[in-house]
Amino acid sequence: MAKNLEQEEIGGINIIAAGTTLTGDLISSGDCRIDGALKGNISSNSKIFIGKTGMIEGKIKCQSIEIEGEAKADITATEILSLKAASVLTGNIRVNKISIEPGANFIGNCVMQNSSAHAAPISTSTTIPGLEKE
Repeated sequence: MAKNLEQEEIGGINIIAAGTTLTGDLISSGDCRIDGALKGNISSNSKIFIGKTGMIEGKIKCQSIEIEGEAKADITATEILSLKAASVLTGNIRVNKISIEPGANFIGNCVMQNSSAHAAPISTSTTIPGLEKE
């Protein structure tokens, strides 16, 4: 219950439901859940969650992000990016930490940046398919 009250105080949870398409930029101080489609940029001081049916095309800036669906985006996350097994991410990322489950697809560049250190490129181009084709 305390988390719900705290969440309401910082801006609540924003939801783009499955079957909904939003074109434009979204700026929020609270969590965002995308189960529909967003064509534009999204900026949040909190967490972004892209559900299995969710799709974002644009730039993303947030504290942390978890992707189960699809993102064609350049992402900056001050904490962690988590790619779930069915996710597809195409774009460049700048994160503090990254978690990639087997089965996730990531095509792009990754820069790992510890909040207390300078950015250090991890790779120039990374493709991580979950399963190799036989």
